[in-house]
Amino acid sequence: MTSTQDATGAPVAKATMMIRRPAADVFAAFVDPAITTKFWFSRGSEPLRPGGTAQWFWDWYGVSTTVRVLDFEPGARLRVEWGDAARKTVVEWTFTALSPERTYVRVVESGFQGDDKAVVASALDSTGGFNLTLAGAKAWLEHGVQLGLVPDHVPEDARHLA
Repeated sequence: MTSTQDATGAPVAKATMMIRRPAADVFAAFVDPAITTKFWFSRGSEPLRPGGTAQWFWDWYGVSTTVRVLDFEPGARLRVEWGDAARKTVVEWTFTALSPERTYVRVVESGFQGDDKAVVASALDSTGGFNLTLAGAKAWLEHGVQLGLVPDHVPEDARHLA
C-alpha cells in the first residue's frame, strides 16, 4: 500500500499504472498535447518544455489551467505547478523503465489548500481523475484506443447527478 500523505501528513492524490511502452514514449505522451489530447484534456497551447508554461483546456467542462514546468527530465520525471492563484498545486510524474518496453508511471499531486474537508475532497477528486487519465493513457499508448474516460466521467447531461 502506498502513502496518501506527504511528509507533513497532508493528503496527496496518487495514481500509478504500468504501461507497455518505452519510458521516452510515455513521457512524450504527457508533454505533447497532440498525444495527451487522445486520453486527457481536449487541447493544449503548446508542448511542455523545461521552464516553460502552457495552457491546458478541458473544453467539455469549460475549464482551463496554466501549467508551469518546474522540473523536466525526459523519459524520467516531470513536475509542474498548476491551478488558479488561490489553489495552486504541484503534480509530479515519474516514469520508471521496468524493461525496455514497460514503464511504471507514478503521479502525485500535493499542496491542496483549504480546510481539512476541502483538502481531502480535492485529493480524492484528483486521485480519481489521475487514475482515469492513466487508464486512458494505457489504452491509447498500448492499443491506439481513445476511451473518452475524462469527458465521459461527468457528461453535461449527467452533471446534476454527480
